[in-house]
Amino acid sequence: MSAVASKTFFSAFTKTLGILCVYIFLGLSLDSLYVAENYADLQWLANIIMVMVFSITLFNVTPRIREQLVYAVIIGFVGEYLFSLGMGMYTYRLENIPHYIPMGHALVYAGVLYFTKTVFAKNNIKILEKIVIVFMLFYAVLFLIFKNDVFGFVLTIATLLILRKKKRERLFYVTMYLAVAFLEIVGTSFECWWWPTTAWDVLPFLPSHNPPSGISFFYFLLDLGCLYLYKKRHEIAWIRMKNIRKMKLNSSENLN
Repeated sequence: MSAVASKTFFSAFTKTLGILCVYIFLGLSLDSLYVAENYADLQWLANIIMVMVFSITLFNVTPRIREQLVYAVIIGFVGEYLFSLGMGMYTYRLENIPHYIPMGHALVYAGVLYFTKTVFAKNNIKILEKIVIVFMLFYAVLFLIFKNDVFGFVLTIATLLILRKKKRERLFYVTMYLAVAFLEIVGTSFECWWWPTTAWDVLPFLPSHNPPSGISFFYFLLDLGCLYLYKKRHEIAWIRMKNIRKMKLNSSENLN
């Protein structure tokens, strides 16, 4: 059974986010400070494995998702150099941009996207949204109280405010919050990268934890960028799809 056909939480999670979490943990462990100091610097191996996994993923997804993943890598590459090296928003262990990172962003995007497309997620969208939003608030408040993570808390609230009027995208983005939270906790725990004590290390009124709780806010840029590039390349088809969606919505409202 394919991932999208999964009707139970266990099946939907293990075939999408579960695989993603295992890969994040194992992949980042190779680039950890502990491994580098006690065995060897294996960032090169993490890069090679990422290329292999990403290539296999591209081969197995639909043409539309494949194209969006390529866009995600391009946007991720530009974003990493802008936010890390350019703006000093965070710093990697070797003060470089590991080659596996942009492709890793694309895999996170794919894992979250496929989870939200499963039968289970579509059948339980409202309850999933409520559960994840409660967790987001609990997580952000916990970091705010015990870690003085004002930056992460502000980003979390900003995310929820934006999503108030984004019904179609809400489950995707709140699920992305969970995936990125896991990614950041693993990455900073392994000391693959670190965040400064204030936002961008220049805004003292926004103290930050390592990592900030709501940093998935910036994944909006990744998704919006992918969507923008895809719409521009398939403008006619996109307009047709929007018109069909609008007609279905109007028909449904008339029936009600």
